[in-house]
Amino acid sequence: MPNENAIVGLVTGIEPSLENRTAEAALRERPDGVEVSFEQAPVVRLVPGDIAVGTLEILEQLRRIRQPAYVEFDPETRAIVRLLIPLVSRVETIREDSDVIRIRLEASHAIHTLDRNTPDYDELRATLVEAEKSRETLVITDTDDHRIIDVRPWPHERFPHEPPGPARPPGLLMRIWKWFHHWCCRWFCWFWCCHSSARAQALFNQMSTQTCSPLTVPSPCIPFLYPDNGCWARAHEMCRLMQLQGAHPRKVWIDGWLITPTRNHPNCEVHWSWHVAPTLCVRRWWPFSVRDMVIDPSLFTMPVTLATWKGAQGDPSATLTPSAASLYWRTYMPTDPGYIDTTNQLAYYRLQLKNRSLQPAGPPPYAFCP
Repeated sequence: MPNENAIVGLVTGIEPSLENRTAEAALRERPDGVEVSFEQAPVVRLVPGDIAVGTLEILEQLRRIRQPAYVEFDPETRAIVRLLIPLVSRVETIREDSDVIRIRLEASHAIHTLDRNTPDYDELRATLVEAEKSRETLVITDTDDHRIIDVRPWPHERFPHEPPGPARPPGLLMRIWKWFHHWCCRWFCWFWCCHSSARAQALFNQMSTQTCSPLTVPSPCIPFLYPDNGCWARAHEMCRLMQLQGAHPRKVWIDGWLITPTRNHPNCEVHWSWHVAPTLCVRRWWPFSVRDMVIDPSLFTMPVTLATWKGAQGDPSATLTPSAASLYWRTYMPTDPGYIDTTNQLAYYRLQLKNRSLQPAGPPPYAFCP
């Protein structure tokens, strides 16, 4: 059965309110603890402590963007002792290995696992397997290394950021224009649509400067330091910013069982089922020769070739698929022309980065990683 000393749901209120005061001021005002209310759950308290200010700020932001929180509390004092940020999603696929179950979720490109030694393993597994068949939406809580510890049905009719329906396919004239534009840019407009190596590096540097400070995560920064998830939103925002600079980005998608070394995770690696990043057409030194270079500040410090980008992700059999910059999220939400979901997803993953940074290992990057 679910942990009886845990609450999963939307934050409905914080007392005293943070509308006209900072989290630090609220904790000073209530030294015995700020009250946090959840839907259909008893009130819990957040008491002053080393990470209380940051935790309260995260809870307030989750309340504002209507994303669920997972809190564990002391049953005697009702004081919050742990905060995690769940993911609302459907189950896509389940792969059972000898020691662990690997789960792919619709609203995630990370690999989530269910350890056979997890408390309530049988109940959690049964819920996930049934949800894979029924397409039921779940609220899934996992640890910082993406081990699932709590799974519950999502009680609301629609889960956050769900698209209203499939995108309308482009008309014949638009398809002809896209075909012409692609080949024109690729071969005949070598100088107009492709970029010099210096220009590609300059654009990369501009994207890198958008990275979030991990303890403050001010909007509209991009959470490159949280590589675990949300790459589709990071890529879409980078494409938007590069287009504002007059660039002509595209995207490249990689699919496989990816294990990617990184200094931005306490385990020094992340596990993905797919990943996406912008690309730029870059001119080479002889006329009319070009190559695609990947712009991915979550993994590199400079533009890299497709081969280098693929090689860093640990699966030689992985496949690469190019696309237009407008393709937002292949199977879940093909377009986001108003950047509404992009904005929401970046806000969500900024909070994941901040919550990780409040943990004992501290903020990334981690010097102990190779």
